[in-house]
Amino acid sequence: MARIAVIGAGAGAMAAAARLAVAGHQVTVYERAATYGGALGRFERDGFVFDTGPALLRLPAVYRDLFVKTGKEPLESRVELAPVDPAARHVFADGSEVALPNASRAGVLSALDGALGAGAGERWGAFLLRAREAWDRTRRPLLEEPLWPNWEVLAREPYPAPKQRRLLRPPRQAATLGEVAAWELGGGRLGALLESYALEYGLDPRTAPASAAVLAYMEQTFGSWYVRGGTRELARAVYERCVARKVAFVFGAEVRAIHEKDGRAAGLELADGTPVEADHVVCGIDPRGLERMLPGRELWAPGRVRPAAARWPSRFTVLLALRGARASDAVHRTVVHSPGAPAGSPFAGPAAVPPTVTVLRPDDPATRPDAGHEAVTLTATVAAQGPADWTDRELVARFTDELLGAAARAVPELRERLLWHEVRTPADVERATGAGGGAVPAPSLAGAGAALLHPSNSTALPGLHLAGGWAHPGGGLAHAGMSGALVAGLIVEGEDFRGSQ
Repeated sequence: MARIAVIGAGAGAMAAAARLAVAGHQVTVYERAATYGGALGRFERDGFVFDTGPALLRLPAVYRDLFVKTGKEPLESRVELAPVDPAARHVFADGSEVALPNASRAGVLSALDGALGAGAGERWGAFLLRAREAWDRTRRPLLEEPLWPNWEVLAREPYPAPKQRRLLRPPRQAATLGEVAAWELGGGRLGALLESYALEYGLDPRTAPASAAVLAYMEQTFGSWYVRGGTRELARAVYERCVARKVAFVFGAEVRAIHEKDGRAAGLELADGTPVEADHVVCGIDPRGLERMLPGRELWAPGRVRPAAARWPSRFTVLLALRGARASDAVHRTVVHSPGAPAGSPFAGPAAVPPTVTVLRPDDPATRPDAGHEAVTLTATVAAQGPADWTDRELVARFTDELLGAAARAVPELRERLLWHEVRTPADVERATGAGGGAVPAPSLAGAGAALLHPSNSTALPGLHLAGGWAHPGGGLAHAGMSGALVAGLIVEGEDFRGSQ
């Protein structure tokens, strides 16, 4: 039995802890905050309850597998999962809209034809077939297996874009998702639809590789799921599974240093000076923080993927308490597309034109004080704290008003119904999660010269492993959960571990 110290109590770190405990190891989680969950936070006031992090679950099979592998109780015995149908309603800049059914390719194509004109469904269907090919090529190496030693092969673009003829120029293939949207989907509303999938994950369509098409394929194939009570309930379920498997948690315990002995990780030192001995250390936080915990130690072997130097963008969230019952025909998720901002504007700083905004209206009594009220959440992808100063009250007030204006296109009489609102800026995200600038990492993607790969779950220091959204296979609830399975496999089976089955 090995002693394992886990830094952070996010979803990926807890997933690793539960699996390692079931394998017979003594596992202790050290979390600097007062509670578990990491980005899966919750805000409560006056009987209203809001998620402050991810609000929907994709690829629930990842967490079903976690619960199967760590005990006899399945995931659905601990939380209630409900498919979100329609998966999303899209409101475009010209006022037109389309509601896309959940996990129904035929339904999506029919809805696009009906809303955007004959031929739109056929065009989207052809795109999805190519996206599926990219998914089939990258699913194992980018989700279910440790990062390959020859990871450079993932720098190549797996999306089979058709060659585009160009006047007086050699034909070429789309290299970015923005080019896929413009060349293969004809831009316009269909192109904006595709780009919104990238924006949701904090990716700039102008620079995201064409392989980001798998994000649209993943949602439309495997569906979107809502956890009754909010995704904080998923964090609770994973935490309780850890406790049931004898994982110990120490909250309010910030890690100051990682100890090294005989060339391998040997434990931790907490901020109050308390030493912790361990045979393995699992880092579930931004690995760039390891530089201060192991000063002067090279953690990334030559030729291996390093943590990205550039900052990921963040999220700006407005929580709304509304008087009046939720309309019977209200849609859980509405994407209100920007009226004209360039696709990449959120990544440089606040733009002059309002951003694309996601409006969440769950039909869940647990989120509101009674049937005469409604809890609504607005989110937009924005630059992290640093490129923008989200401590500037005037900026926050202006941006909040822009999100309210966009949401009014999805929620009738929104301003008249508003009781109060609460704002979460990237600066707030940074304080809550410890992520630099409040950044939110995207899933790993092939192509783009491997710029969107995350560091391996192993490091150059034996005994030190990485879990969570900042490590392979990257951000998002499903990917973070999968990182826990990969870390557990590498510790239990060693470096010969070849991935989840």
